[in-house]
Amino acid sequence: MADCKVTRKTRWPELVGVKGNIAVATIKAENPSLNVFTIKKGTIITAEYRSDRVRVWVDGCGVVYVAPHIG
Repeated sequence: MADCKVTRKTRWPELVGVKGNIAVATIKAENPSLNVFTIKKGTIITAEYRSDRVRVWVDGCGVVYVAPHIG
């Protein structure tokens, strides 16, 4: 029997330019086990890496300006 490795996405560059709430919903639909949320540009955050977290960075208009990624 062959070993099957499931590869999950870790980055979503295609979501740059999309509204943040749509980006969050898209990522959660692809991987429901992730904790996904928006962060406004300029917000101070902690720097630790988390394999279950995706921060979706949005500008003042709520549009994603950085490719979301796990971390």
